[in-house]
Amino acid sequence: MTMNVLLFFVSCVLTNNFIFSRFLGCCPFLGVSSKVTTAVSMGLAVTFVMTIASFFCHIVYNLLLVPLELQYMDTIAFILVIAALVQFVEMFLKKSSPALYSALGIYLPLITTNCAVLGVATLNMNNNYSLIQSVLNGTFSAIGFLVAIVLMAGVRERLETSKIPQCMKGFPITLVSAGLMAIAFLGFNGLV
Repeated sequence: MTMNVLLFFVSCVLTNNFIFSRFLGCCPFLGVSSKVTTAVSMGLAVTFVMTIASFFCHIVYNLLLVPLELQYMDTIAFILVIAALVQFVEMFLKKSSPALYSALGIYLPLITTNCAVLGVATLNMNNNYSLIQSVLNGTFSAIGFLVAIVLMAGVRERLETSKIPQCMKGFPITLVSAGLMAIAFLGFNGLV
């Protein structure tokens, strides 16, 4: 069982990374990755929401939607669950860390519509994962998101002090860097 969990972890974080292989969650990835501190905070917030959303979406799907034969409403139900969780995270951050709350800005409420969070809930249902598998998939996929956004923030901080042609400064070099990172993560494809 330990080896299977380890392989599942490696698969979610490296091989099937939501940012670099599934291209889900690119908006906060590009928008909040200018500083490592805000990237870590956003990654941790997404990790919390994805983990808890995986749990609650599995419960809602299997205990409410399936018995009532309302599986076609899964996307709406998942968005409602995720929106409630994001509201909880937003209220917590506003009270506990106002500076971080303002640093994350518009991207914090956008976790509600972050396609990575919705994507993991949908993938859990499409793959018929058990409750534990769903939570592990949500957690490990979120850790992959955290790794990707922190790596990108480190690259972007380094680019701030580098000599870059004027036409490539800002967003163009960010996109080039993200593309190169995606190609690097493609190297993990045969690993699992």
